[in-house]
Amino acid sequence: MQTFADLFGTAPALAAEAPGRVNLIGEHTDYNGGFVLPTVIPQRTRVELVPRPDANVRVWSANVDEAHRMEQFLLGREAVTHTWLDYVQGVTVALRQRGLHLRGVDMRIESTVPIGSGLSSSAALEVSVARALRAAFDLRLDDVELAMAGKWAENEFVGAPTGIMDQMVVSLGAAGAALFLDTRSLHFDRVPLPPTVELVVIDSGIRHRLVTGEYATRRSQCEEASRRLRVHELRDVPVANLPQVEALDEPFRRRARHVVTEDDRVLQAVAALRANDPAQVGELFYASHASMRDDYEVSVPQVDALVEIASSEHDVYGARLTGGGFGGSIVVLAKRGSGRAVADRVAERYRTECGETPTVLLPA
Repeated sequence: MQTFADLFGTAPALAAEAPGRVNLIGEHTDYNGGFVLPTVIPQRTRVELVPRPDANVRVWSANVDEAHRMEQFLLGREAVTHTWLDYVQGVTVALRQRGLHLRGVDMRIESTVPIGSGLSSSAALEVSVARALRAAFDLRLDDVELAMAGKWAENEFVGAPTGIMDQMVVSLGAAGAALFLDTRSLHFDRVPLPPTVELVVIDSGIRHRLVTGEYATRRSQCEEASRRLRVHELRDVPVANLPQVEALDEPFRRRARHVVTEDDRVLQAVAALRANDPAQVGELFYASHASMRDDYEVSVPQVDALVEIASSEHDVYGARLTGGGFGGSIVVLAKRGSGRAVADRVAERYRTECGETPTVLLPA
């Protein structure tokens, strides 16, 4: 693999990193103003760079095919390419729109966060690039503002209609704790994970791409359900008002029911973690997955099978699809010390029974 010096003829001036994330619970609630509970994972994106005296940005990525690894653009002349470069360009546009002064850079990117696995590879890229530029040009940008710049890049430049969760946890998360985030106010609290549990994350091998239509369709359905319920966002519907939700036409009834009950599950999960009650958290995992499968309809048969296989394990408290859906990964809450053995057994059964190629991402 080519080093920075191989590519640009000099050593990097600085480096910055950002982790991927796994969402424990609270799926498709962030763009509805609701609650989420993600945590960071060991896999990371690393950016090395050297500032340039001009406005030219040269970027090399180790994680794309060789023909498209080196790309470039001019600051102020960013244009959508529908490639990985847009995540970098989106960040430079977002930072400049905040009145921050940038110069060109030579940049090398390498990541161990798998693409399309529901573990926020895009936010890890955006935040690591923004961190590197902040350090290179001494930008006055705190970690929340940095997350918001990454979200703007993803929403407005790339065109993926995601919420703020990914960028916030990637920017502010800490190992060994979940980030309990109110996506409306951006108030957050770090909730320690109980010492009696460990997380298992298994990539189903089924890829997703959030820019495509189904994710955007779900978001527009939520907006229409909010309009019909006469609220600003589905966050404003308490779980006690589910009878009003049940009166909606399909598919708005099921879409709204998922979001309203998922918000409530996040609050219950935070309380259960603080009470060191992993069994309750596990039950909430299963309920969340069923809601994503049946009400929000973002799971796929292979992921359902993976959750079902995990649920048969004695040392597993709960399992669910994590991320936007339509493929991706599952997160499993297991007893401390059992994670590797559980992951290997579940992956092997899934490979045999479903004919897919899973990847155990956690334990790393």
